[in-house]
Amino acid sequence: MESLRDKLPFWLAGPEARKLADAAEAQAPAVIECRQGGRGLVFGLASETSGVPRDWAAAAQRPGVNLLEDLSARSGVAAAPRIAAERRSGDIVVASVHWGGNWGYDVTPGQRAFARALIDRAGVDVVHGHSSHHAKGIEIYRDRPILYGCGDLINDYEGIEGYEAFRPGLSLMYFPTFDADSGRLLEFALTPMRLRRMRLERATQDDAAWLRVALGRLGTRLEEGEGGELALRWERGA
Repeated sequence: MESLRDKLPFWLAGPEARKLADAAEAQAPAVIECRQGGRGLVFGLASETSGVPRDWAAAAQRPGVNLLEDLSARSGVAAAPRIAAERRSGDIVVASVHWGGNWGYDVTPGQRAFARALIDRAGVDVVHGHSSHHAKGIEIYRDRPILYGCGDLINDYEGIEGYEAFRPGLSLMYFPTFDADSGRLLEFALTPMRLRRMRLERATQDDAAWLRVALGRLGTRLEEGEGGELALRWERGA
């Protein structure tokens, strides 16, 4: 962390250089002002289950990341007051969580309990999970999406052997639409893409069909839409 502290002024200019200065700032959201009014608040969180070591955690006078104690409903409740305190009417709140392994479709009870607690207790509108190098399932809980693993959109992992069964060259772009007043999800379109030679291209119909089956492991229901897009279907209010 000493080297991180030394390099921050060179990586980030001005006030942004203090974003990782201590635990309070690591817990603070990135704020995105929306043209139509309201804001997007993005809170970053990390879990040791993704490989983030404990000594990366920010402290009172030490830079680092907002590292969770564990993945549980208790940790979700503990994070809720800080998140709820930042929210204003008309905001869309995103909890961006680095959790879980790089490969596999399993979702742990702790992940599910933590994500649901963020929605129940902190009013989070989107749980944006990442770590897996392939897309995982999507759960809609109380009309809020929990993305357990978004996969990689583009990276330099192309050609890595041993994980072909997960089709990591296939990715998704995510386009949720929310009600600005309530934060409830109205519709969710996904565009299947394929990574080839460090470029993104539209996935084929067969690729899209494979993704529908893969994401269905968690009960995610996807239907074909126009132009090769996929549309997420769920029971409203569940």
